[in-house]
Amino acid sequence: MDALKQGADALFILLGAIMVLAMHAGFAFLELGTVRKKNQVNALVKILVDFSVSTIVYFLVGYGVAYGTHFFVSATELSARSGYELVKFFFLLTFAAAIPAIISGGIAERAKFWPQLIATAVIVGFVYPLYEGIAWNKHFGIQGWIASLTGHEFHDFAGSVVVHAVGGWLALPAVLLLGARRNRYRGDGSLSAHPPSNIPFLALGAWVLCVGWFGFNVMSAQSIDKISGLVAVNSLMAMVGGTLVALAMGKNDPGFVYNGPLAGLVAVCAGSDLMHPLGALVVGGVAGAIFVKMFTLTQNKWKIDDVLGVWPLHGLCGTWGGIAAGIFGTQALGGIGGVNVWAQLIGTVIGVAWAGLAGAAVYGALKASLGLRLSQEEEYDGADLSIHHISATPEREVNW
Repeated sequence: MDALKQGADALFILLGAIMVLAMHAGFAFLELGTVRKKNQVNALVKILVDFSVSTIVYFLVGYGVAYGTHFFVSATELSARSGYELVKFFFLLTFAAAIPAIISGGIAERAKFWPQLIATAVIVGFVYPLYEGIAWNKHFGIQGWIASLTGHEFHDFAGSVVVHAVGGWLALPAVLLLGARRNRYRGDGSLSAHPPSNIPFLALGAWVLCVGWFGFNVMSAQSIDKISGLVAVNSLMAMVGGTLVALAMGKNDPGFVYNGPLAGLVAVCAGSDLMHPLGALVVGGVAGAIFVKMFTLTQNKWKIDDVLGVWPLHGLCGTWGGIAAGIFGTQALGGIGGVNVWAQLIGTVIGVAWAGLAGAAVYGALKASLGLRLSQEEEYDGADLSIHHISATPEREVNW
């Protein structure tokens, strides 16, 4: 019976890892559909290569930083319990690799290729696992300290803060240090529109992310006996709440409509195992509103050229989700309880502060040493030709 349970757990978390791995295709196509045509190949290549670099550094360093273990033992030991520890690594790797995929969307169209890969290695090897270990493995006694102050530990079931807020707040310094795309904001104060290049691909990316998110959230239980249909339905309700609010506030704009469900899903991760479905609907709706309002403000008024809006979508909606778990997860609002808003606020602030400071340090050092930005000519030609020497739709020349 134990062998059957171990095998079932390994299969359960493996399926979750595969579903979250598929989300990286969603990241790729969401970025591809949003950027201009001359940068589409770069979007596709970045996501795959970032994932590959993330796998190596998380296997060798990052997983050990977060969980105090390593894989430098015999394959016989690694295969114990149906290889559960290995597939758990695979599952948690797909979360870690989401960080550079999130950042990629913010710095699109003007960032150098190799410096970003160096940033990926540092972030996935050290920056992200350090906070992951605090939130999910009780490192440094910080969870105990939060519990002593508030009566509860910081709760983030599936990563509203650990993954999304951290990714979004890491991206913000990178976006600011890079500066806006050339000619995005003109000297006379006017704005040059850079509309999405391919709405069908943008929509495909969003749909792939939405489907994979049910592995991201539900499989965060990490064993089959802890699976909860509540997590699935709460994810669904937050997704549709974000969609409908983004539709209304975004005035039918498909870019807002397809980012709305992502905003809702980002926000519900933390408390998806605690909230009532109606609470999840509200949390998702508020996240949809946050995204539309803050994307518009950052792009049009504050002139922060965050191409995919990753700071509003992941940074701010993830921050909201961390705090919302302490509101809508309480029994007073129909939740299961075991959380409070003060614990959530403290844990969220720690994650946001760490990500913002680390992002400034990593990208500041890279800008000073290697440079972050393509040259004016390279940016004009586009990252596809400048970096990869081919466009997404090259014309064929036929010699007769």
